[in-house]
Amino acid sequence: MHVLLIEDDALVASGVESGLAIEGFTVDQVETAAEADAALTTFASDAVILDLGLPDDDGLSLLRKWRAANRQVPVLVLTARDAVADRVAGLSAGGDDYLLKPFDLDELIARVHALLRRAGGHAAPLITHGPVVFDPASREVRCHGEPVTLTRRETALLAKFLYAQTTVLSAEQLKDSLYGFATDVEGNALNVHIHNLRRKLGRSIVATVRGVGYRLGDANALYGDWPA
Repeated sequence: MHVLLIEDDALVASGVESGLAIEGFTVDQVETAAEADAALTTFASDAVILDLGLPDDDGLSLLRKWRAANRQVPVLVLTARDAVADRVAGLSAGGDDYLLKPFDLDELIARVHALLRRAGGHAAPLITHGPVVFDPASREVRCHGEPVTLTRRETALLAKFLYAQTTVLSAEQLKDSLYGFATDVEGNALNVHIHNLRRKLGRSIVATVRGVGYRLGDANALYGDWPA
């Protein structure tokens, strides 16, 4: 899952990026509103962490612009503005959550997980799809009650499909979520990760939509679709 971090404080950005990376997120950081707007236009981020005090524009103005353009990516506002009126303004502008600086990194990570769950329509902490159970917080995966070992990329890909539910995702959207701004992605890397998910969780875990992309497979089909 890809997080776009918009923060011009190098120390704060480094801490957040490192913490999210440890949790399996792909993180790209930018420092200005202009860079953030360009990034969100180019890449399919799964969540945004937005500082309000940017050097070239106010974060609230950027957020209002995104919502006016119907960009629905979940946004966690991260700021030192602690007045009630500021929090109301942040949420009213389209923020999905509001976290004050200084903050606890564990809380920030928990809030990002909650944002993604809500955006995907999942209220419970565990995500179940047929015999597959995924714990986003621990990144543990079980299939038919048995633990399944996935790589970091495979786990991120599974999460992307589970959160997207029936939405068809293009190969580019999936690559953006897994690799972000990275330019040295091997041409067959996505196919390898999809193959491995099918091998470990069952062929029906990912459905191919020819000419369009991929989507989460039929949950019921997985019960009779034992991994090889």
